[in-house]
Amino acid sequence: MSTPRSAAEQAIVESTRRVIASAVLFSHQVAEHLKLGPSDAQFMTLLDIHGPLTPGRLAELTGLKTGTVTGVLDRLERAGFVRRDRDPHDRRKVIVSPEVAQIAKLMAPHYQGQADRMRTVLGRYDDDQLAVIADFMAAVAAQD
Repeated sequence: MSTPRSAAEQAIVESTRRVIASAVLFSHQVAEHLKLGPSDAQFMTLLDIHGPLTPGRLAELTGLKTGTVTGVLDRLERAGFVRRDRDPHDRRKVIVSPEVAQIAKLMAPHYQGQADRMRTVLGRYDDDQLAVIADFMAAVAAQD
């Protein structure tokens, strides 16, 4: 027999799985519309979160091989979503940066509905509840 806590935990796990599946499938639809690979948009998310990164660091963060990362970056660069520049401190390194204007113009509109929905849902909670939600999401997202 399940306890109320275990039922609540199960509901959270199931909802989280649905959110992940929905986000992945939506991301694939957007990528297909933009003629990108299925994981390409996630690279731009990583650049948004972490700032400019080396291709090696993108490989570490994604778990992809460096050759695969190069292919993704080639597609994103051709589409104008990222640029590769030499590191001014070490000319042997390349730094990948997002092209914010191109992302805002071509990609962001696809995600506007999701952002609006998120703001609507978050508006249902007070500051203390938002702090708990933020803590939970940070713990779930932690990669340690």
